[in-house]
Amino acid sequence: MQVSVETTSQIERRITVQVPAAEVDQAVAARLQDTAKRVRLNGFRQGKIPMAVVRQRFGKDVRNEVVGELMRQHYVRAITEQSLNPAGYPSIEPTVNKDGQDLEFVATLEVYPEIELKSIDGAEIERPQTEISEADIDSMIETLRTQRAEFQPVERAAETGDQVKIDFQGFLGDEPFEGGAAEGHELELGSNRFIPGFEEQLVGAKAGDEKTISVTFPEDYQAEHLAGQEATFKVKVHAVSAKTLPELDAEFIKEFGVEDGDADKFRAEVKSNMEREVKQAAQNRVKQQALDALQKANDITVPQALIDQETEGLKRQAAQQFGLGEDFDVSQLPNELFAEQARTRVKVGLLLAEVIKHNELEASDDEIRARAEELASQYQQPEQVVEQYLKNDELKNQIKSAVLEDKAVDKLLEQAQVKDVSMSYEQVLQAAQQSQEAGEEAEEESDESDSRA
Repeated sequence: MQVSVETTSQIERRITVQVPAAEVDQAVAARLQDTAKRVRLNGFRQGKIPMAVVRQRFGKDVRNEVVGELMRQHYVRAITEQSLNPAGYPSIEPTVNKDGQDLEFVATLEVYPEIELKSIDGAEIERPQTEISEADIDSMIETLRTQRAEFQPVERAAETGDQVKIDFQGFLGDEPFEGGAAEGHELELGSNRFIPGFEEQLVGAKAGDEKTISVTFPEDYQAEHLAGQEATFKVKVHAVSAKTLPELDAEFIKEFGVEDGDADKFRAEVKSNMEREVKQAAQNRVKQQALDALQKANDITVPQALIDQETEGLKRQAAQQFGLGEDFDVSQLPNELFAEQARTRVKVGLLLAEVIKHNELEASDDEIRARAEELASQYQQPEQVVEQYLKNDELKNQIKSAVLEDKAVDKLLEQAQVKDVSMSYEQVLQAAQQSQEAGEEAEEESDESDSRA
């Protein structure tokens, strides 16, 4: 076997492989002999068919089958001998495939990028510090009550926070547009679920009122034919309902797992959950800042094959989240919706893997168990959940990866300038969300710049 490798880009390789004709002919002959023993042809006893007939009837198909197998086998040998680390599957095409001649084929593949990891030395990272106050707990309890609120009909004009039951029809000029109509729709005023300006114009409406509402669709509206368009809606109000919050009594408290309905235990449980949430949010904010700095310091080329694989995974996750069913064909979901997120995930994953390798980080069994216990602490029977985590290889590997990832982030933080910043509970949650969104936007801008270049 002769092999030559051509570097066509930073991460693409073109391998040309030649397989001796004798090896191909020998493999084809052996396969034909086996075929002659198995096939049935009219006029011949099984196993007694002349080889000339077998070759005439099956020679082409057998050769194609054998050549396909030989190309796959020699591709594996070639990348092993050349110490190539492929990212995804190759494209393999025969260039010479004739009887009596050496078989020649070309394999085009992407390889994992060679990363010379650069430090994030000098990066400034804010680490939130917060304490859960009694006011924070009161606010959270009010949020929990609001989530279980019920709407009761009232005989008055609608106010912000009320729910209205409406029929509506949307028009562009004098023509109704598709998707702009509904009957019996329940809308909470102030929820911002509708086009800006729509809900505000229903404040003051009463049951039985008919109104014409004028709005302008946002320039970035998802339906392109409506983006930026001025529209009118004819609306009929059927009912107005006011929000009623449940009483903060023992029955309400029992719904949250405090079986005796004790208010002090309930507050303690709420505080514990908030502390866990704010701790996770603070860690996520610090982590996102470290990863942003890591990406900024290390501009690497990402194999498209890995992006495609990650995109498929994200599409399957989306299908599951939206309850589309196991039989749903995820190819119906456009790749464009997931491509940027997939690219970011792959890039971060490659860089973190290099940090782990460079620092020779490992996750011990005790560390994996401790993380499993932390994850299971929010369940009613945490011991059983821990055992489920540790007995399932896939879940255990996910926990191991999370432990290694956190260790890698800790190594990055050793290089950065970390500053403790006092924040409220709400500020920490908002800052973590904003940090994540900013990281995604920065990645999209970087990818756009790469494509233009």
